[in-house]
Amino acid sequence: MRFILFTGKGGVGKTTIAAASALHISNSGLKTLLISTDPAHSLSDALSVKLNPEPQLVEENLWCMEFDVYYSMKKYWSNMRELMYSVFKFQGVKSVVADELSVLPGMEEGAAFLWLEKFYSEKFYDVVIIDSAPTGETLTLLSLPQAINSWLLKAFPGQKMALNTLGKVVRKTTGIPLDKGYQELQLIFSKLATIQNLFLDHSKTSIRVVCNPEKMVIQESKRAISYLQLYGYNVDALIVNRVLPKSENGFFKNYEKKQKQYLNEIDQDFNPLPIFKLNHQGEEVFGIGKLEKMASGLYKKERPENVFFNEKILQIDTTKNGYQIKMKIPHLNTTTLKLDKFGDELIINLDNKRRNFFLPKFAHFHTIASFTYTAPWLNIQLVKC
Repeated sequence: MRFILFTGKGGVGKTTIAAASALHISNSGLKTLLISTDPAHSLSDALSVKLNPEPQLVEENLWCMEFDVYYSMKKYWSNMRELMYSVFKFQGVKSVVADELSVLPGMEEGAAFLWLEKFYSEKFYDVVIIDSAPTGETLTLLSLPQAINSWLLKAFPGQKMALNTLGKVVRKTTGIPLDKGYQELQLIFSKLATIQNLFLDHSKTSIRVVCNPEKMVIQESKRAISYLQLYGYNVDALIVNRVLPKSENGFFKNYEKKQKQYLNEIDQDFNPLPIFKLNHQGEEVFGIGKLEKMASGLYKKERPENVFFNEKILQIDTTKNGYQIKMKIPHLNTTTLKLDKFGDELIINLDNKRRNFFLPKFAHFHTIASFTYTAPWLNIQLVKC
């Protein structure tokens, strides 16, 4: 069973790329589920089909659904919400306010993960395509299981038996379902851990970053890929959408020239990651026919369900005095190599070429102490300023 998650800066065409990919896969005979976890749902519009919060058959071998926050929280977090609601009510909070406060941070993202665990355990679909939220929300979603685990251990350190026993007494005397809420939380965490381990399995899960050949989008894509690889997720492709074809119209000449510059930057800075480029379609893309045409132009002879790349090109390890960064850069000529760092941005200058990497936030407080190169790995030592 394969999971492929599409993410990228808002507005780059992530949803249409995800929908086109899912349709292309389903046409090969594989049972495919396309799920949108993006709160700004546009998947229905892309498919020209009204979708529900449960999977529905849209085309042969293609099921689709749009994640609904309230439907999903009622399905998966009912006891936990009842617990929090009862606590606030017991403290004298008004019913309407208590109902709002009972939605804990992370419940929305967690509910999306629980759907994925359900599909994985049932093994009905061959491929699950996830039209994820924009980059920042995706990183939050993927880090959720660790956050919940940390919160669970801090909130209830070694008190499982006490909570299970005393929880029943608390429920009888105060009406607060402490035991049910904690039991549900434990079950939910177990499921979240299962799906996160699946996402860390590079043979089963791939993340594909969608971008446009524009400066701000390229910068965010670099950050996203660095962070995703840092956390152990496999980014197996970069998809460059809305590339302008060569035009005789003078109005677009300057824009084409700038875009060509950005495309060269993408080829250079994202190597060795596979890069798929798709020309601007010249019209809005919605409906099955246009999506299939888009997929054919994007993947050509490649099969989108395949794993395109499975190498870790960025590694960060702790050392006695700071951190060691290992970056996979083949064919590096160290005689003309120069490194600079500004905040969390690492800049590699080689001859007249320049490559930018975005590091985790801790890099703000470190400086470059030294570097070595053993092909194809560039090793950089960071120490505290």
